Amino acid sequence: MSGKTVLLCAGGTGGHLFPAEALAGALVPLGFKVHLATDERVERYTGTFAWEDIHIIPSETVRSRSPLAIANTLWHLGSGTIAAWRMLGRIKPAVVVGFGGYPTLPPLTAATWRKIPTMIHEANAVMGRANRMLAPKVTRIATGFADVSMMEGVPKAKLVYTGNPVRPPVIEAAKAPYPAFGNRINLVVFGGSQGARVMSDVGPPAIARLDEMLRRELNVVQQAREEDLDKVRKTYADMGVTAEVNAFFTDLPARMAQAHLVVSRSGASSVAELSVIGRPSILVPLPGALDQDQAANARTLADVGGAKMVLQSDFTPETLAADLSALLADPVGLTRMAANAKQAGIPDAADRLAEWVVKLAAM
Repeated sequence: MSGKTVLLCAGGTGGHLFPAEALAGALVPLGFKVHLATDERVERYTGTFAWEDIHIIPSETVRSRSPLAIANTLWHLGSGTIAAWRMLGRIKPAVVVGFGGYPTLPPLTAATWRKIPTMIHEANAVMGRANRMLAPKVTRIATGFADVSMMEGVPKAKLVYTGNPVRPPVIEAAKAPYPAFGNRINLVVFGGSQGARVMSDVGPPAIARLDEMLRRELNVVQQAREEDLDKVRKTYADMGVTAEVNAFFTDLPARMAQAHLVVSRSGASSVAELSVIGRPSILVPLPGALDQDQAANARTLADVGGAKMVLQSDFTPETLAADLSALLADPVGLTRMAANAKQAGIPDAADRLAEWVVKLAAM
């Protein structure tokens, strides 16, 4: 496959881009040149992989059902498809792979028009809307979970189960054993690549409710949105808790590996990384999503005893404090949760996906 080009397409968030980056890392040693098609949000996440080129393609999501909003979405997707058609003519990829999000619609659609072999990867336990739109057109559909809902009408012959690719830093972090309990307890709190205000609203006041001796033992690593940083830092400082608070951690996998417990959203990438590294977690699915994909993701780890799922409606300082007190007082139970989570991980998912790219490139 030396010299062949593969175009990876992903929405411009970590949840979409991290699996694409992981696949790119598996394809380059096989001799492929890897390009990325995405949107303008990409700059925050692509510093760790040397893409051959990054193509910003016009796209838009459906933000409301008003005629004007729908017309705006169709205009952007249409112009993006034309731009993608031209780009594909220039770079001539052997395969085009999509990782979800509306920015994948134009390049995948243009690729099917050009008769280029195509594959989409569905990371969540519920198929996303963009992937549902593409499913009838593409050559193969890879899934991150063994059971994925909202796939009615998709031919089983198209489906392959690969797991969710994780980045090289996650594979490296997975080498670290679950940390022994000593004088310090490491707690990591984050809300996914985009952050989550609820973690800032609930996390610090929950920790304030803990027994003072337990608070003194905590090392907290917390992600907070830019607008919440000062408030969260001050709250921890006022209660004398050792805490590092930032809007984004480029080394989050290493921080997760050091954690005795993680509190987070349950995006597909977060669940995949927690399982591959093998760390116990309290998972708070994003509420209000049309397809409840994060709840389905969280349930996969909760069902095997690797996580506790808490709906956001039940996620309060009082309930989190109670959960933290109970879990952190049971090192044996946390160690068992860590082992259960790790058993659910698929560390070679990127290689499995790369094998299918090789097959498609040979068509």
